[in-house]
Amino acid sequence: MKLAFSTLGVPGLPLTDVLRLADEHGYHGVELRAHPEEPVHPGIGGAERAETAKRFSDAGTEVLGVAGYARVAAPGPDGPVLDEIRALLDLAHDLGAPFVRVFPGAAPGQPRADADATAARRLGTAAEYAADAGVRVLLETHDSHRTGADAIRVLGPVGHRHVGSLWDVMHTWLGGEQPGETYAALSPYLGYVQVKDIASAEDTTPLRLGAGVLPLAECVEILSRHGWDGWLCWEYEKRWYEGAVPLPGILGRGREHLGRLLNDSA
Repeated sequence: MKLAFSTLGVPGLPLTDVLRLADEHGYHGVELRAHPEEPVHPGIGGAERAETAKRFSDAGTEVLGVAGYARVAAPGPDGPVLDEIRALLDLAHDLGAPFVRVFPGAAPGQPRADADATAARRLGTAAEYAADAGVRVLLETHDSHRTGADAIRVLGPVGHRHVGSLWDVMHTWLGGEQPGETYAALSPYLGYVQVKDIASAEDTTPLRLGAGVLPLAECVEILSRHGWDGWLCWEYEKRWYEGAVPLPGILGRGREHLGRLLNDSA
């Protein structure tokens, strides 16, 4: 498996420093948070995109994915959501990234069947555009659809190879789903896996990998046992927890912990 980290853990950090951290600590790739407060987002022009792609290529580091914020199950017209997804797909294509992340984002009180149908319809519409771009749209296990069982209610009806799943191990655990259950649900659709660690269900402040309660060892063992050879991406949510330890100081230990898990499961 290849290892990456998300720029959510180092909000606003210049790309030069992001690439240096990846190189120094042995990460193969980086997930780019596609938000206007970051150096790379859909609003940058063609020259900036080409320069960004070149910098990653020169550094020997892959752009794993573009982490967007489109909410595919949210109420309202389809047009703005589809426009947002297409902009993310264009950015990923220009950067040579294989994946775009989207959220479910159903509203509180929204009927489940309506949310599922809305998400499936939008993802199905976006699928052909994604195919033309050579990029997969991944629905993250998050918010209104936090488990694998939730996600497949959307992904099953879509049935397109350019629409898949992003397994966030924290959200499936918080949803009460065991890793084996999540893998069984998501394996036909799985793009990559976001790993992280927290102290408890009540305290989701990010911790260094291995210092919390999330079943990372079990997740890696299941993936390895089934011969899955994709990406593990450390999403350290420093952006939302100002008091969390800065990520650069613990990136190396995180890389070592994931290496041990992979060796133990080999």
